[in-house]
Amino acid sequence: MALSLAHVDHPVAPPAPTRRAGRERRPGHAPRPRVGDAFAALAGLGLGAVLGLVVTGETRGSLGAPGGWMIAAGRLAGFTGAYLMLVMVVLIARIPWLERAVGQDRLIRWHRRIGPWPILAITAHVVLITLGYAALAKVGALRQLWVFLSSYPDVLAAAVGFALLVMAGATSIKIARRHLKYETWWIVHLYFYLALALAFAHQIVTGGSFIGHPLSRAVWIAVWACTAGVVLAFRVVQPVVRNLRHQLRVSSVREEVPGVVSIICSGRRLDRLAVSGGQFFKWRFLTRELWWHAHPYSLSALPQPPYMRVTVKGLGDQSRAIAQLKPGTRIVVEGPYGAFTQHARSSDQVVLIGAGVGVTPLRALLEDLPLSVRVTFVVRASRVEDIVHRDELASLVAQRAGRYHEVIGPRETVRLDARSLARLVPELPECDLYVCGPGGFGTRVVASALRLGMRRDQIHEEAFAF
Repeated sequence: MALSLAHVDHPVAPPAPTRRAGRERRPGHAPRPRVGDAFAALAGLGLGAVLGLVVTGETRGSLGAPGGWMIAAGRLAGFTGAYLMLVMVVLIARIPWLERAVGQDRLIRWHRRIGPWPILAITAHVVLITLGYAALAKVGALRQLWVFLSSYPDVLAAAVGFALLVMAGATSIKIARRHLKYETWWIVHLYFYLALALAFAHQIVTGGSFIGHPLSRAVWIAVWACTAGVVLAFRVVQPVVRNLRHQLRVSSVREEVPGVVSIICSGRRLDRLAVSGGQFFKWRFLTRELWWHAHPYSLSALPQPPYMRVTVKGLGDQSRAIAQLKPGTRIVVEGPYGAFTQHARSSDQVVLIGAGVGVTPLRALLEDLPLSVRVTFVVRASRVEDIVHRDELASLVAQRAGRYHEVIGPRETVRLDARSLARLVPELPECDLYVCGPGGFGTRVVASALRLGMRRDQIHEEAFAF
């Protein structure tokens, strides 16, 4: 059966020790919506500049030679593929202002959509250049390919880079990704950066478009240098500086419900850590088993300096090992990331719907909402005992005189569909909806909300998947 509770006030165990006087939390930065549009425009202009760089490097004589048009098309394909690889890198460089404006989940989707095109473009580059030079030299394509590999500087290294790129692309296909451990997939993708380095060296050494065009060569080097600088700044330097400042350690680990634990962390100057409810960090626990892998976990409560909390479900070997962490274990974090925050809302009526450990970012988001916002919180669970932070959720909703509903029972018989949503939240089409949960939970809730008349821009979803 479905259980619905409204205005429930439970005694609450605090998420972390009480804040110290005079150390108020720094609020999270609001996103700048135009940043995403500016980035898209800049990426488009950059692509146009790259195409112009290649086209202006061709002459009538080169195009009129045997195989000239194929060689020109091959160069164009090669530069386009290389530029798209740079765009892919920037999308996952974790640039703070871009993350806040767009959200990491959307940036990763864009990264994956672009992914096949560099491989196709560089494959076309290899085929066209080989055929073009074979026509120019009046030899077979295989013979010309062997000449490239054995005689041309850096072509063999470029071939290795191309193989690494194909390997990274193949392991990103959904079917392959399902059968790979995250750790294996992550290590394979580190080779993508090596593929980039080899591609850059190949273009600079053998790029025909640069012959007699020193300015084009300088511009291309600057583009690559800026991309490398962005990656180093936001994926290496900023995390190092931030962690030296905050020096996080495990304070305690406690079980919330079976299979779910909270890690209370302590650190320095956490009042200067600007974070919004609903955002997540990449967590790296410095133990022998866990130090090399960063886990994306949302905060389950706003920081209460000098403490912050994350709640984790034991789904894999790593997350189960986290439950065994000892007090004093050092922690390195990257972030905060994500646009799943109160800044995304457009109204003063908010509906939060969560299931499983997906309620944890919603719990922090609930805490961060202004008191003027009217809140309805809906939790889906198979059993009451499975609801994470149940007392805290009910108490926070009650403090703002909101509505708190629990939908309890097997998912086959007790559904959170359009009919039940309309009954629980009749005013849903006028609200902002935040959804978070495992598997296809969010997809089903979003589909139901759309059937009830909500606009897509009113719906904000956080999915738990890599």
